[in-house]
Amino acid sequence: MTGQHPDERDETRLTFDIFRSIDRLRLSTWLTVVLERLWPLLLPLLLVIAIFLCLSWFGIFRMIPDLVRFAVLGLFALSLPACLYLLSKFRLPGHTEISRRLESVNTLDHQPITVQSEELATNANDPFAQALWNEHRKRMAERLRDLKSGLPQTRIPERDPWALRAVVGLLFVVAFAFSGGPLGGRISDAFRSHSGSNVVPPRIDAWVTPPRYTGRAPLFLTSAANAEEKQFTVPQDSTLIIRIIGGSGSEKVTLTSIDGKAANIEAKDQGKADDAAAAKSKPRNFEILLGANSTVALSGDGTANSAWSFSVIPDQPPSIRFTKDPSSAANRTMEVSYALKDDYGAVSALAKIEQAVVSGKDARPLYNAPDLPLSLPRRGEQPREMKTTKDLTEHPWAGSEVRMTLAATDDAKQEARSETKTLVMPERPFANPLARAVVEQRRVLALNANAKPDVLNTLDAITIWPEETIKNASHYLALRSVRSRLNLARSDDQLRDVVAYMWQVARGIEDGALSDAERRLRQAQEALKQAIERGASQEEIEKRMAELRSAMNEYLREFAEKAQKSPNMAQAPNPNMMELRQEDIDRMLDRIEDLAKQGSKDQAQQLLSELENMLNNLQMGQNQQGQNGQQGQMRQQMDKLGDLMRRQKQMMNETHRLEQQRQNGMQQDYGQNEQGQQGNQGQMSEEDIAKALRGLQEGQDKLQSDLEQMMKDLRGLGINPGKDFGEAGKSMGEAGKSLGEADGGQALDQQGNALDALRRGGQDMMKQWQQAMGQDGQTGPGGQQQNGRRDPLGRPQRGPEGLAPEPGNMLPGEIDIQRARQILDEIRRRLGNALSPQIEKDYLERLLKFD
Repeated sequence: MTGQHPDERDETRLTFDIFRSIDRLRLSTWLTVVLERLWPLLLPLLLVIAIFLCLSWFGIFRMIPDLVRFAVLGLFALSLPACLYLLSKFRLPGHTEISRRLESVNTLDHQPITVQSEELATNANDPFAQALWNEHRKRMAERLRDLKSGLPQTRIPERDPWALRAVVGLLFVVAFAFSGGPLGGRISDAFRSHSGSNVVPPRIDAWVTPPRYTGRAPLFLTSAANAEEKQFTVPQDSTLIIRIIGGSGSEKVTLTSIDGKAANIEAKDQGKADDAAAAKSKPRNFEILLGANSTVALSGDGTANSAWSFSVIPDQPPSIRFTKDPSSAANRTMEVSYALKDDYGAVSALAKIEQAVVSGKDARPLYNAPDLPLSLPRRGEQPREMKTTKDLTEHPWAGSEVRMTLAATDDAKQEARSETKTLVMPERPFANPLARAVVEQRRVLALNANAKPDVLNTLDAITIWPEETIKNASHYLALRSVRSRLNLARSDDQLRDVVAYMWQVARGIEDGALSDAERRLRQAQEALKQAIERGASQEEIEKRMAELRSAMNEYLREFAEKAQKSPNMAQAPNPNMMELRQEDIDRMLDRIEDLAKQGSKDQAQQLLSELENMLNNLQMGQNQQGQNGQQGQMRQQMDKLGDLMRRQKQMMNETHRLEQQRQNGMQQDYGQNEQGQQGNQGQMSEEDIAKALRGLQEGQDKLQSDLEQMMKDLRGLGINPGKDFGEAGKSMGEAGKSLGEADGGQALDQQGNALDALRRGGQDMMKQWQQAMGQDGQTGPGGQQQNGRRDPLGRPQRGPEGLAPEPGNMLPGEIDIQRARQILDEIRRRLGNALSPQIEKDYLERLLKFD
């Protein structure tokens, strides 16, 4: 190369670049020719495959009979060898064919590309011929510039002028999209038999039904809102139901537990059909009880359709406990206070009673333990203290020592028990010794039927000298009747009849017909309570209310007759006891009837419970004579305190009025000075206001002296006035000085302090009096609560002014109900006024939504 001429080197480099460019063109042209030859041979095979996939994805194979399906598959099977035979004709292009293709595409004459690769066949050793050949090749190479490989020419349009291949391609794309839908087919449908029937695409519905006691709505898994969700939280013992309509009938439901164990679920109520087609047309239901965390999968034809995971909320067991020790009311009915809690609400609760001391190994009791079902809170209600009362004084176990345990059961059959309390069952007290003896022998016989001879001997001993011990001949005859019946009794049922008869005899000896009236009243109350509980009709409610009114009137009449005969009624009445009037009871009964008819079951039951408590706390005026005088004096001091607080409030209001007028006068004087006006007609001057404030000093000092006198009287009753009354007197004195100096603002603050101190002192005084009387929140004589004055419903009344009643009954009174109705009527009237502004109407509508 170094010995060559420069022109020769340039020619050599040019020739090298031309040949390198030709080699690249040859590769591109080779690929083009291969595509031209291969595509026409490959296209038939691709079209056959595309048509097969279209038929499969459109579900054609699933809908046509098996005979037609076999014929179509046979056509495809025959077309495949023909397509493969066409492919066998494919051959690769040679070097010369590539050169000719380049010369043809670029319209080159005299084969300039072919010349570059050819050699002289003759006279190869002739220098002149070789030089001439080289010159020819050089001149041909100069034409090889800007060559093109050209585009493939498959000539498919000439073979398919109607472009049917495009139709097949469009169907292929649509079929692919259709295959993802619920009606889309699968490739496997072409190779599976469908028993000559048209297969209906399956419709799948799945939902979870929680237990009814949970109060939760069903959860639809296949709805549009939950279609994308796969994880759900459900209560324990919920039921999963999967319903499949249509399909091939080969669908399977698999339950996988949290530990990985899988189990197939069989369809329920599928029944038997004459043929497979009829079996597929019937709905197939799969039911699964979800007791723990698990996963449920639905599959069909070997593919998975759906899968859901469930997180199960365990059903917590209930809890029940005593909030107070079991006690008895004034009429000796059993009172049980307790707290019951459950996540979905308990279905039942009762107090289980058993004997604390067994009579003996050979004892044969005639009666089982008494039943004491407990009231249940409403479902969804916040836990609160509950109370159940029941009259057990007629039960033969009354008066014996028993053990009581509370038990609660929820809908999941889970049971909870409380601690065990030992108590003596309340019994009716009998003042008559003869009645007490009969009741005692009744209890002995009821607890042990083998004690019959002993009871007979005791009855003989009681009636051995009736002239001196039994003044009433009817009582003697009743006892002899008891003795005869007991002597003739042989079976346990006959003995139980004797026990019931002995109770009637004891009641007749004690108080005659009053117990019959009380029994009728209790039966009427229980019948009304059951009618309200089951949502009885208005006619039945009216009937039960009529029975209750009649029984109530008879009971009160008998009670009043016996109270008049009691010698204790001649004593001074207890000021803490309220008078029970007929109109109070009638108004309460009318309210219960209205609530029951309106469907307010809970409120009616609560008000009926209030009525029972009122009757339980009903007592005759048999208070101790020694306490009456002190209670009257204490009441006088309470009235004095109320009068002091009322006068102090009036004094405070008058001071505030004068001080407010002074402030208004100062503002008006300032405004008049700004406007150049003079005169202040109709307003008190500063001097007049100061004089009026000084005039209040005398009244304030009188309040202080009256408070000191009341404190002395309290000390005489053994009540320590306490520091609150001392602070009240000090504030009153300072308020009097401020009034003397005409300082109304300072006097207002001191009067307010005095009023607050009087309220605190009054509460402390009431507390000390209750402690001195041994009442302090405990039950007094007879089992009645002695927490101050109460109305006929057992609710504490308001004491002196400013002393709020104790929290208790929260039922609205008649005045509150009427006031609420007036407010609602006024709101509706304002809404109907067309001139009311829209913003006011919107506000009133929001108020009505809280109703």
